Amino acid sequence: MKVVDFWFDALSPYAWLAFDRLPQALEGLNVVVNYQPVLLAGLLAHWGQKGPAEITPKRAWTYRQVLWLAQQQGTPLQLPQPHPFNPLALQRLAVAAAPAGGTPSRRTVELLFRHVWCRDGADPNDPAALATLTAAVAPQRDPASDAAKAELRARTEAAVALGLFGVPTLVADGRHFFGLDALPMLRAALAGEPWFDGPAWDSGGNQPPGLQRR
Repeated sequence: MKVVDFWFDALSPYAWLAFDRLPQALEGLNVVVNYQPVLLAGLLAHWGQKGPAEITPKRAWTYRQVLWLAQQQGTPLQLPQPHPFNPLALQRLAVAAAPAGGTPSRRTVELLFRHVWCRDGADPNDPAALATLTAAVAPQRDPASDAAKAELRARTEAAVALGLFGVPTLVADGRHFFGLDALPMLRAALAGEPWFDGPAWDSGGNQPPGLQRR
């Protein structure tokens, strides 16, 4: 049985779209998925990047694209207000939903994503809504505990150490597949497509750097 790690932050609309499409992408394959909560802001900070919604024209394009993609693939999606928002409470809840060192269930992760993307644009950090979500998740540990906070930091550091730079990223057999549009590529790799045993994967990932901006 193959193992896929799905690294996510509920802040990301692309992560929600990929999560919803994942069962279809993996249909017929003998695969188990581990859902790995991470802080996108931590990844961006490490690599010195801004998020798509932090660049004004890219923000407009991002929201238009995800709304179109959602209707194309039949995934419910309404843009929350505000966005971006601080996802710490949600990601800590994801960590606390599992035993120490474990990963949350698909049900838990779906509750988190739907809380953000399927509530008619409501604020994901509204205290009453967060309390309702927490009751539905029924975490095994206190999301506000020092242990849960430290574990989320450790997971983010582990993602950086793996070379992850954004979400969603899916990791299988040591290979990284970034983004919603990487799902067909992930499926091909898991299905044993010969291309992945040829030279292109390694050569594509080992190109020397070109012109560097100062």
